[in-house]
Amino acid sequence: MNFKKEIVFVVLFITMNWSLFSQSNTEVFKIKNPDYELSPYTGMTKQHWKDAALFLLEGAFSYIDNLDDSMKFPKQPGKSYPHEESRVPTEKLEGLCRTLFVAAPLLKESPDLVINGIHVAEYYRYQIEKLIDSSSESYIIPRSKNGGPSQNLVEFGALALSMFISPDVLWEPLPQSTKDDLANTMISYGDGPTVDSNWKFFNIFVLSFFKEQGYPVNENLLVEYLEKSLTHYRGQGWYNDSPAYDYYSMWAFQMYGMIWSEYFGKQYYPEIADKFISNFKDLKYHYPYLFSEDGKMIMYGRSISYRIGSIIPFSLMGLLEDKQDINFGWMRRISSGVIKQFFTHPDFMKDRVPTLGFYGAFEPAVQNYSCRGSVYWMGKAFLGLLIPDDNPFWTETENNGAWEEAFKSNEVYNKFQEGSEILITDYSNIGASEIRAWCHEKVKDDWQKFRSTENYNRLSYNSAFPWQADGAHGEVAMNYVVRNKNNEWEAFRLYNFKKFEDGVYYRDVVLETDKNIKFSLADIPLTNGILRVDRNVSGKLTSLRLGHYALPDLGKGITTTKRQIQGRMATVIDNGIYQLAMIPVMGWDETEVVSTEGLHPESRHSKVVNVLKTESVSNTLKSKNYITLMLWKRSGEKWTKSQLTPIKNIKLLENGDIDIKIKGSGTKTINY
Repeated sequence: MNFKKEIVFVVLFITMNWSLFSQSNTEVFKIKNPDYELSPYTGMTKQHWKDAALFLLEGAFSYIDNLDDSMKFPKQPGKSYPHEESRVPTEKLEGLCRTLFVAAPLLKESPDLVINGIHVAEYYRYQIEKLIDSSSESYIIPRSKNGGPSQNLVEFGALALSMFISPDVLWEPLPQSTKDDLANTMISYGDGPTVDSNWKFFNIFVLSFFKEQGYPVNENLLVEYLEKSLTHYRGQGWYNDSPAYDYYSMWAFQMYGMIWSEYFGKQYYPEIADKFISNFKDLKYHYPYLFSEDGKMIMYGRSISYRIGSIIPFSLMGLLEDKQDINFGWMRRISSGVIKQFFTHPDFMKDRVPTLGFYGAFEPAVQNYSCRGSVYWMGKAFLGLLIPDDNPFWTETENNGAWEEAFKSNEVYNKFQEGSEILITDYSNIGASEIRAWCHEKVKDDWQKFRSTENYNRLSYNSAFPWQADGAHGEVAMNYVVRNKNNEWEAFRLYNFKKFEDGVYYRDVVLETDKNIKFSLADIPLTNGILRVDRNVSGKLTSLRLGHYALPDLGKGITTTKRQIQGRMATVIDNGIYQLAMIPVMGWDETEVVSTEGLHPESRHSKVVNVLKTESVSNTLKSKNYITLMLWKRSGEKWTKSQLTPIKNIKLLENGDIDIKIKGSGTKTINY
């Protein structure tokens, strides 16, 4: 091809594919004029947060051509609702109230904001009026006398929160008749039953807002729900969400407690507000360690498509009166890092709306209570814009906190939280964070099908290695699967925490469909991975599979190498970003590299290393030990002999304990 023809070809290619490039450019957030002096790691300042909020809101308003258009977005195929027309009004309510989390702080500063030719404040006021217009398709009928809690309660709680934030824009301009009708409808939900979880705050915000506006409300119920919410606190910053521990502790309990206290509680119920604020102060000692060195969050728990909502506690620390011992540069570095983690990812947006998933759409992580507009719950992160410009959250220089001040190379750091029995682990060599937490939910009792699933039942969750869903043929990542009596591969999910002692996290687990299959588990975080020392204590043998974390194919393929060292075989997979090594030490028959499709949240194709044990279920045994090394490194780094052989010696003691001598860590006695 000559030079002129090359030019013609390039011009034609660009012209023919311009729509593709244009769409890509409009759906990936660009940080304009980054400030690397104030924010050396992310370049993001408060202005960039405003830009990110506007980017999110502009995508939503691309569906709004006039005031009558609802915040209703293209349905993502799969289990998300609506599946029937009767759910559409609630779908619209979600889109309205949740995008308002993004809009409310912007409107507080810029009440005349216009997007896509639409006056944003006028749009929301108009749509709010339609909620009480019985002739409108968006009409929400008041709760019946015997009606129970519903999604309408959730969204009205969110609406009340936003009206607390920007009453001069969202509430005060409404006609008095509209205010009265809206109060009647919203209070009908707030003054009613709720769910014994973070849902109590939806009632709390509705009742609190209308009390402040002078409407009669059920104050006894308000206080009851406030006091019951406080009983969920377990210490070290964690609330229990009946029964799980996950991000709801942070983007729900902790956030609601602080916002409620700041905008209402301090004035009307100061003693209760003091308790919420005291619980909030505990966050700084543990929660920041749940994020990676480069400010990435772990894919863990339900509603993970809310993503950046996880960062809201960090900016709200700016509301505390005592700010002396808070590293605000680190808090903002984490927060901006999480925003970049998703907003700059090419799969985050589709049709200018965030996907239901983690990066892109990922059906195994979707819950049936979500619709496409549910994702705007992440807009809670932008409530941080309410923090004044001169607050240290915005003015302190970004830093990496403990990662640069306390953590040393070739070390592993554990933070155990007694009340919640959560273990947070930080790995200095790859800058990754990890969590081990509650899971004990039977599939037969899990009517919504999320607490018994991979959202919670993994042995651990890591910021560098998002969880992979299980396959029908025994493909598993970071868990055991057992061949059950129905000849199906069944994952462990019924865990009982025992103790955290000498750097070892102990749990027992029983198979849901066969209570005679029991294991005692011991996790030992190492400098470059995990040592598992597990024991089959069921007196029964069966076929087992144990998986390492999985690696996605990010376009460079995934290579596999094997290395024999000191009589053991190390199997290593490498995707060009990370390497994962699996080494069976005791109890396993073989190792298999499993190629999977459609199971990983980052890529359609992925690989995971599994170790296998195949035995007849008719045999019995007294006990059986399964010892496994799960290691990792960044791609391109060489494995040393010492890194692949961290175990010096294993000694099985007569009393059933196991002594394991680990290089650099001394001897650990495994005592289940």
